Amino acid sequence: MKLILTTLLLLATSTLFAQIKLEGVVKDSIGNPLELANVIAINQETKALDSYGITNDQGRYKLSLKKNATYKLQVSYIGMKTAEELFESKDVDLVKNITLQNDNTLDEINLVYEMPVVVRGDTLIYNADSFNKGTERKLGDVLKNLPGVEINDDGQIQVEGKVVTKIMVEGKEFFDGDSKLATQNIPSNAVDKVQILKNYAEVGQLSGVTNNQDNVAINIKLKEGKTNFWFGNVTLGGGASNQNGLYLIQPKLFYYSPEYSINTITDLNNIGEVTFTRRDYFNFTGGFRNPSRSSGTNINLGSNDLGFLTVQNNRAKDINTKFGGANFSWAANKALDLSGFALFSNSRTDLEENRDIQYTNPALGIPDESTTSNTTQRSDLGMLKLSAKYKPNTRNQLDYDILGRLSKESQDERFFSSVNGNIGQFENSSPYSISQNLNYYYTHNENHIFALEVQHLLQDEDPFYNAVLEDKENYDGTANNLGLDGAQLGYNIAQNKRVKSNQMDAKLDYWNILNTKSNINFTLGSVLSTQQFDSNIFQFLDDNSQFNPTPTINDGLDTNDIKYNFSDVYLGFHYRLKTGKFTFTPGASAHAYSAKNTQLNIQVTDNFFRLLPDFNMIMQLKKSEQVTLNYRMQTQFTDVSKFASGLVLNSYSALFSGNPELESALSHNINLNYYSFNMFNYTNVYAGLNYSKSIDNIRNTSVFEPGSVIRISSPFNSGFADESASANGRFQRAFGKIRASLSGNFNYSKFNQFIQNRLSINESFSQTYRTELRTNFKTAPNFELGYRYTIQDNNQGSNNTKFYTKAPSIEVDALILKSFTFKSDYSYTNFSNANGTINSYEFLNASLSYRKDKDAKLEYEIKATNLFNTKSQNNSNTGAISVSATEYFIQPLFVSFRLRYEL
Repeated sequence: MKLILTTLLLLATSTLFAQIKLEGVVKDSIGNPLELANVIAINQETKALDSYGITNDQGRYKLSLKKNATYKLQVSYIGMKTAEELFESKDVDLVKNITLQNDNTLDEINLVYEMPVVVRGDTLIYNADSFNKGTERKLGDVLKNLPGVEINDDGQIQVEGKVVTKIMVEGKEFFDGDSKLATQNIPSNAVDKVQILKNYAEVGQLSGVTNNQDNVAINIKLKEGKTNFWFGNVTLGGGASNQNGLYLIQPKLFYYSPEYSINTITDLNNIGEVTFTRRDYFNFTGGFRNPSRSSGTNINLGSNDLGFLTVQNNRAKDINTKFGGANFSWAANKALDLSGFALFSNSRTDLEENRDIQYTNPALGIPDESTTSNTTQRSDLGMLKLSAKYKPNTRNQLDYDILGRLSKESQDERFFSSVNGNIGQFENSSPYSISQNLNYYYTHNENHIFALEVQHLLQDEDPFYNAVLEDKENYDGTANNLGLDGAQLGYNIAQNKRVKSNQMDAKLDYWNILNTKSNINFTLGSVLSTQQFDSNIFQFLDDNSQFNPTPTINDGLDTNDIKYNFSDVYLGFHYRLKTGKFTFTPGASAHAYSAKNTQLNIQVTDNFFRLLPDFNMIMQLKKSEQVTLNYRMQTQFTDVSKFASGLVLNSYSALFSGNPELESALSHNINLNYYSFNMFNYTNVYAGLNYSKSIDNIRNTSVFEPGSVIRISSPFNSGFADESASANGRFQRAFGKIRASLSGNFNYSKFNQFIQNRLSINESFSQTYRTELRTNFKTAPNFELGYRYTIQDNNQGSNNTKFYTKAPSIEVDALILKSFTFKSDYSYTNFSNANGTINSYEFLNASLSYRKDKDAKLEYEIKATNLFNTKSQNNSNTGAISVSATEYFIQPLFVSFRLRYEL
């Protein structure tokens, strides 16, 4: 590996020193510098476009050229005549200033070579082939080549530090704009242009009256021949491991025409290549937005899905997954567009984990705990969405969406605790939800715009939990509290829960455009929410009968039957003003809140009025340089489970009883962001500061049994403020064909809670530093060098822990003899604490594929993952009452053979 690294560095260095610089200034006929003019240099011997550039705000450009070659310099700018000049490069840098003349004919500029990057207002257009190296296979590979575009650790696309909110193909949404499905499945050979749409407005009628500075969308333009024809690929693969046979089946087919589009994705494998994870499923909004949050109200309906152990980086002991998805769009006529998608995912995952847990403040008598677990997770997830957009003219638009979710999940865990012994935990759930969205936009005239948005959610959740404790003596105290029958071989306890939610959000907006610089916005809205919560704890006896215990604590309450109603009626006002480089949008919303819960024939009501201010400022320093400042005050409401007085079994070691007297919390949120993307030298800078402070936040008071990790918790409104702050930044710069980046993330949080009736202040501070060096040579092997260093510092009460992670990595890809593609990635991780290394591990993956040429239909590939046969890896986690270090076991060395057919 060291030899490969040294060779690649020498190759990159020699390439850099074999070049000279050509720079200069582009002006118009009266001497004004021209920003965003296109400059290209065409090698007259090879007829190839060797270098290109775009002028900055001072009209400057800079190109890297080969020594001792003849070039044609071509400079173009919209509305100007294209300038051309022949010259010879020597072994010294050159300066050439260019003056462009007005073109009164205004004919379209005709260039022999396409510019790699074109800037048109808020749109950046990348020509994919100008950056491709021939080793790309999917859209994600193409995007990683583009300056200013990154794919983060969560699979999200980022442009100039902003997360891309929507992906389209030929102007049609791809699976409702989901970026991860697009990057992993759209074939690279179909991509012609990548259009980055900054300041993207979902509704064109509102583009001039709303702030869209954080909205970025991507539109993929297909190559000629890919429209009106099916395209895509089918991959089949198999192999063997020391556990079982391996298989992989991946048909991915696409059809696009001006009238309609069809996308189908299928993926079946047991190799651990997860197309759509549980996390993706629950984060998949289907394009639905929450109208109430923009007003300052944040109501949490809770999450009652199973406490699934998390798969780390799609790695587990065994992963068997099946995924199928279909997406369509149809322009029924000029006014009506119909679209929709269906997704289904089936997975079976085996996990094995060892965990060391340190609880807060050892002086309180809470013992540290070591656990081992073997878990099997089964998950069936389904989602269906249908959408309609009716736009008969530019003044009217009506949108309707309906999204249904249905899932069936279970988790069986064999668990050993150094404190409580052997435990079996079993969970299952079959929840469903239906969301509907109705939006109507009406432009009365150029000065008056109306928007009505209505959203309805119906949700039903039914989680079941069962714990079997074999070592009775370690659970006798809790069993007595719960009133369990002790004359049994073990304790077999269970709980049924049912949570039904019904919420309606609606708001009506009116914009009055005063002039070209300002407008005012009035908002009238409401949130109506109803939740019902039922739960009961029972015991399975040795004869399989059920026993309903009566607790000796919590006034004997172990069941819940509660109804929670919430309403918010609000009126908002915002004023938007553009002046010079600044755009100011101050505003406020007045809310009349009502929250009441009814249980045990007792009703508790909380009615109050609150004014919530907010403020937004945009400072546009240049076309591609921006500072934004946001402040928002929010009222936070919790879900029904926090009010339920009866005991709830969150797990065998965590009992919970709600508090019907809970009130809302108030939070202050402020963030400051800076973005800059310099097309002159491809310098991409992002920096952000965020701060949040919550007052009267809902926290828990927890009482542990003496010498045990079993606790009983209850929520309360904390009189102590909770705070969190973060800072992050990224600097990226291109040096010819080499791109370097440096980034850092800092996160601090502080919250208060009571443990053993004593105040515990929990503080967490994490730091992550990354550096990266990437090349983008057309013919030479390319590499990506990376290094990540993380410090996780936690202070919980008197207990302090600190973990360090050091992780260098390298990726290599090369096109060999124009037919072979070699890819490899290596990473090494050292996980340690103050006492030294806890574990170190390394991963090496490699693949070699063959296709006769870039237009060949068949490709053959051999791929190996985890070549070092690493058994496990580690991470750390900070919880509300503990800090843990976890070792989790992963799939062994896999070697698979694949055949890919391109349509």
